[in-house]
Amino acid sequence: MKTYFNWSSGKDSALALYKILQDPTYDLDVLVTTINKDFDRVSMHGLRNDLLLKQAKSIGITLKTIEFPADVTMDSYAEIMKEAMDSLVAKGYSHAIFGDIFLEDLKAYRDIKLAEVNITGVYPLWKRDTKEILQEFLDLGFKAITVCVNAKVLGEEFVGRVIDAQFIKDLPENVDVCGENGEFHTFVFDGPIFKNPIDFKIGEKVLRSYTLQDHEEDTSHQATKEKPNHDNSFWYCDLV
Repeated sequence: MKTYFNWSSGKDSALALYKILQDPTYDLDVLVTTINKDFDRVSMHGLRNDLLLKQAKSIGITLKTIEFPADVTMDSYAEIMKEAMDSLVAKGYSHAIFGDIFLEDLKAYRDIKLAEVNITGVYPLWKRDTKEILQEFLDLGFKAITVCVNAKVLGEEFVGRVIDAQFIKDLPENVDVCGENGEFHTFVFDGPIFKNPIDFKIGEKVLRSYTLQDHEEDTSHQATKEKPNHDNSFWYCDLV
C-alpha cells in the first residue's frame, strides 16, 4: 500500500518509522513534515530545516515539507493540510503513518481529516506503555536530544539534554516519559534508521512566551515579551 510518513524529527516518529520499514505491507517512500516558513524551522520543535534535511538524507527517504505561516488560524491550517493531502492522494497514497501514542482527541481529529480524503491512518505505537516505548528506543541504539520543553512543567535544565537513563530518572512524576502530553520535543540524531549520525552543535537556549489570539477559532500563538504567560512558555535549545 502506497504510504507516506508524518515525520516530526523526534523520537516517537523515529521508532514508528523503524517499525513500519520492517513491515512489507507498506510501500513507504516519502516523509512529510510541517514547517514554519517564516522562521524556516520544524513546527513545534523549532528545529532548523537544514538539520531536518540532513535527517532525511541519512534515512534515505524523500522529504516533502508543508509550509505554514507563523500566525496560522485553525481554518487556514485545515485548508493547507487538505490541499497537501489531496496532492498525495492524487499521487496514489492511501495510508499515512503517525507516531502518536495515547492522545485520543488528536487521533480522532487526524482520522476525521484523513477520512475526508480517503486516507487510512496507521499508528504503530498506539496504546503502548510509554516507558516501554522509550526503553525500546534506547535499546535499539537511537539517540535524541530535547529541543523544546514546556516551561510549565520542566525547567531550562531539561532542554538541550540527551535522552538517557539519567534524563528519565530526573523527570518529575507528573511528566510522561515520552512527553506525549507536549511536555518536551526531541531531535533524533542517530539510530538504526540512519546511514550516519547527524552532526550538530548545541546553540543558545531561549524562553519564548505566547498568547492566544482573540479569535475563538484561532489556535495560533503570538510571542509577547510584554505579557508572558507561563502556561504558554517554552524553553528552546537551538541546534546548529
